[in-house]
Amino acid sequence: MDSAISELPARTPLADAAETGLKVVIVGGFGAGKTTLVRSVSEIRPLNTEEVMTQAGVGVDEAAGVTTKTTTTVAFDFGRISLNERMVLYLFGAPGQERFWFLWDRLFSGTLGAVVLVDTRRMSECWYAIDRLEHHRTPFVVAVNRFDNDASAFSLAEIRQALSLPPHVPMVDCDARVRSSGKKVLITLADHLYELAMAREKTP
Repeated sequence: MDSAISELPARTPLADAAETGLKVVIVGGFGAGKTTLVRSVSEIRPLNTEEVMTQAGVGVDEAAGVTTKTTTTVAFDFGRISLNERMVLYLFGAPGQERFWFLWDRLFSGTLGAVVLVDTRRMSECWYAIDRLEHHRTPFVVAVNRFDNDASAFSLAEIRQALSLPPHVPMVDCDARVRSSGKKVLITLADHLYELAMAREKTP
């Protein structure tokens, strides 16, 4: 599965033989880069529900640290990656604002695994995502989206400690704008899911 992700064609139509769909959800706080990540790795033009932010959101959507953001996802983002002729990976980017969190539980239904995207300028915003994934027993990895204007430069070990993540949860740095970096995140998730599946098979 990981080799299939790393050798993706630039843009390809869905094969007629495709019969297995695998669902991955990308979650995280407001402005963490979820839409950007889906857009950068999808082999199709992603479906998104971004709307221009207006005065109506002032005092409702907490925008501290992302003051340059002008649009926001109001439902979910959707992208696709063909792993081979028969297997397709569907990517769902969840909305980050608290007022849309009620959508998350439905998005998690039937999910193979998840990526928690972390913006270290607003790290506390991913706690709810981690809590819901653990509640649903959905395997996940944590990807730290390194923004150009982030002066904190926290290490992965420091972020793991701040989020109280157990050692078995993989963490990786990424740049959501770069396709190769996004693919690395998905490969990390694929490897994690494979290891979990092998561990279950060995359990008597």
